[in-house]
Amino acid sequence: MDLHALAGNGPLKRQLDLQTARRGLSHAYILSGPAGSGKRTLAALLSAALVCSGPAEQAPCLHCSGCRKAMGGIHPDIVRAGADGDINVAQIRALRTDAYIRPNEAARKVYLLERAHTMNPSAQNAMLKLLEEGPPYAAFLLLTENAAALLPTVRSRCETLTLSPVSLPEAEAFLYARYPQRSREELSAAARRCEGLLGRAVAELEGTAAVDSRLRDTALLLAQRLSAGDELALAELCISLEKWERDDLAALMGETVLLLRDALVQRAGAGQEEDPQRRAAAASLASALSPRAMLEAIRVLEELRTACGFYVGAGHLAGWLCARLASIQTAQITR
Repeated sequence: MDLHALAGNGPLKRQLDLQTARRGLSHAYILSGPAGSGKRTLAALLSAALVCSGPAEQAPCLHCSGCRKAMGGIHPDIVRAGADGDINVAQIRALRTDAYIRPNEAARKVYLLERAHTMNPSAQNAMLKLLEEGPPYAAFLLLTENAAALLPTVRSRCETLTLSPVSLPEAEAFLYARYPQRSREELSAAARRCEGLLGRAVAELEGTAAVDSRLRDTALLLAQRLSAGDELALAELCISLEKWERDDLAALMGETVLLLRDALVQRAGAGQEEDPQRRAAAASLASALSPRAMLEAIRVLEELRTACGFYVGAGHLAGWLCARLASIQTAQITR
């Protein structure tokens, strides 16, 4: 199976190669991994393989009409849901109705559910019925940052493909090949910052990064409040996050983790962030918090970022953030 467009993830590629050689592609996959790990790239390749009209052993051939339409996002037999918000039970029922309409062009009909973790239990139970009773030509790709957010019964009807961050050399090689006109220094810096999640690096380099001005400024402010040791100021900031979307909160946690890691690097004297504001925020964290406290803050933020993938309200997440970071501040002061 031709998966060269997906960087890294050697074990996953070997898994799919062996599977397709033995029995072809499954009717249902869960594509699990953090934002920027390549879920959409893999979903596009699997979708193309499922509608490919070329030889089965070469799918996706990326040359036939089906593959070209699939990679261009215009194939009539590839149906997408969930890109614009949470997936509700009405949407799943609509997909079930559509599934019994035979494909227009290809032998298979592919349903690609982005943000599958946003399905509530009712939607997931409806999805389970579709997975169990859907027509034989229907295939399902469920994209999620956290497979554990899906019901065990749903997971049991699918094969899970877990994407992993790529290594720094793999990230650099990918970016060098994709952006030959950019300087090696700029690309290497983007590769280091993305933490092996190439989607982040691509978004940053193409000016479409999720780190917009509000997100960036809030992460810097959160780092400032954490280093200042002012619990009231920290609480006020966390209260303001109660109206944020879960995806934005997850991105904020990720950006703050990067600042804390920059602080650990600065404290070790191993490097400097190029952005002056980020460098100042990292320096403030490095001087105010011990390495142990910073590592604990990173652990809390990563835990919270994972929780953003569950069906949990932003108010609960913001309250959890405030309580956990305040406990780190208190522990730091009493040392």
